[in-house]
Amino acid sequence: MDAKLLDILVCPLCKGPLVYLKEAQELVCKADRLAFPIRDGIPVMLEDEARRLAETEEIR
Repeated sequence: MDAKLLDILVCPLCKGPLVYLKEAQELVCKADRLAFPIRDGIPVMLEDEARRLAETEEIR
């Protein structure tokens, strides 16, 4: 993931910061508890494509 792109990307819902999870290839919004997938190096920033995090799932 390009560091410059990570600096400007925000959650499309709350406009909050995102956490990059390299192993899972996801960008996570802690506030909304959503994980947006990264496919072929491209972040998919659509709510319908996001995975809702389980209550027990920890975000680092």
